[in-house]
Amino acid sequence: MADETDNETQETADAPDEQAAAAAPVQQASQAEPEPAAQAPAAAAPAVPAEPQEQLPPKERRRRERSRHEGEARSPRTPQERHSERVAERREKAARRRLRRSQERAKSAERRAGTPSPEPLPPVHAPVEGARKVRQGVVVSDKADKTITVRIDVARRHRRYEKIVRSSSTLHAHDENNEAHEGDVVRVVESRPLSRTKRWKLVDVLERAR
Repeated sequence: MADETDNETQETADAPDEQAAAAAPVQQASQAEPEPAAQAPAAAAPAVPAEPQEQLPPKERRRRERSRHEGEARSPRTPQERHSERVAERREKAARRRLRRSQERAKSAERRAGTPSPEPLPPVHAPVEGARKVRQGVVVSDKADKTITVRIDVARRHRRYEKIVRSSSTLHAHDENNEAHEGDVVRVVESRPLSRTKRWKLVDVLERAR
């Protein structure tokens, strides 16, 4: 009998512990429910604007990225290995350049073949030679070598008084063979500048001096 009473007392003593354990999750759940309400004001609060990122030039940005790189260190190489790697890289780049240039040349050739050839534009400075001036006069001096002085006589009518007005001018002409002499009637034509004063050339001698 004593053993049965002891078991009953133990069961009654364990029952409140089980009730308390069962009630504990309910209380925890009831305490956990108000949390969203407490978090609501925090979510409704205006977001703090993020600080503007520092604007860095591309070179500085790449330098910082390289400084933050945490990759494994490369094994040391001999100068010969580094040189061979550089040579291989240059050859690869040269091959890519040749391929790209050949493709560009082929595209340009196709483009030229597809478009009609434009008409040639006229030259800006056409090699058209204007009519050169020709003068007839009398040789007044042939003392200089390969040079003659020619007097050009001009007779014109005055526009108002209708009087014949006579005037003369002298010019220097190039005589390559010294054919003309003083007193001869000659014909000269203008030419490129041959010296400081010569801008004319002897064409022919019309009349010899008596």
